[in-house]
Amino acid sequence: MDRISEILGRMGGVNLLPVALAAVAFILIGAPSSWATLTVAGLAMGMMVFLMASGLSLVFGLMDVLNFGHSAFVSFGAFIAATVLAGLSTWLAADSVALNSAALVMAFLAAILFGLVAGWFFETVIIRPVYKDHLRQILITMGAMIVAEQTILAFWGGTPFTVLRPHFLEGSWIIGDVSIEIYRGFAFLLGLAVFVGLYLVMNRTRIGLLVRAGVENREMVEALGFRVDRLFIAVFMLGSGLAALGGAMWAGYETLITPALGSELMIIVFIVVIIGGLGSIEGTLLGAILVGLMSNYLGFLAPKMALASNMILMVAILLWRPNGLKPAV
Repeated sequence: MDRISEILGRMGGVNLLPVALAAVAFILIGAPSSWATLTVAGLAMGMMVFLMASGLSLVFGLMDVLNFGHSAFVSFGAFIAATVLAGLSTWLAADSVALNSAALVMAFLAAILFGLVAGWFFETVIIRPVYKDHLRQILITMGAMIVAEQTILAFWGGTPFTVLRPHFLEGSWIIGDVSIEIYRGFAFLLGLAVFVGLYLVMNRTRIGLLVRAGVENREMVEALGFRVDRLFIAVFMLGSGLAALGGAMWAGYETLITPALGSELMIIVFIVVIIGGLGSIEGTLLGAILVGLMSNYLGFLAPKMALASNMILMVAILLWRPNGLKPAV
């Protein structure tokens, strides 16, 4: 492990881990076209997981809240967005980028709005009474996850729900022998935009400074006249809104969703948060990209090990860096 750390240090640190992984995969896969397709798919998957994991990383790392109910925001975001898109099916089928885009924006806004409101309710009613009590947090948020899944089952039923996609996001770009799905390219760009926005807010604005200061010394920040509880509510709402957006994006990626969507994704989301480093936006992005690439590469090279790929990655990274790749400082 010391030798690996030394090599990565010379190469520029942990930021080059995805590049190293991609280089190894290129050698093992052999076919450049297959490698390129898998790499794009991995990056797109990573960005969608980042949308879901970034909010949990902030809540987990900054607020010290173990929120297993985070999956509820993902599931509701997926189903609400899918329902809005189904209601605007005529807009989606139209050969008009403007109508397609309007339908997509409305679906995303509906999912985000639900996430914000649900996040406010969840933090105020469920989380606030159990701050600093991890055992009760686990129990009460897991209960909320089960209730949310059953609520979705009651409203939308147990039959897989078909998700419509805008006409302009269908199909693929063909570059030589490489086929790149347009939706995956869109997912990558959206995730990148969210990352830049979060990074700037948390590191370059007064609000981000106050949130980090409130985590370190709440009493001092409150003595200066700031309401730390309101800042924490805002962080929780932001996290739930991003989870709902991530669920909406994942719904379009899968095109067929079930009420168990959120609970199935939570394992991946928690793995990303842990290997990235609690409370770190950069670490979460790095962890999500590694998970996305690892899942796609290993799914191609050794399909029977695909389900274990994320666990293998987490164990390897934690043996090397117990606090994650880029823990918040």
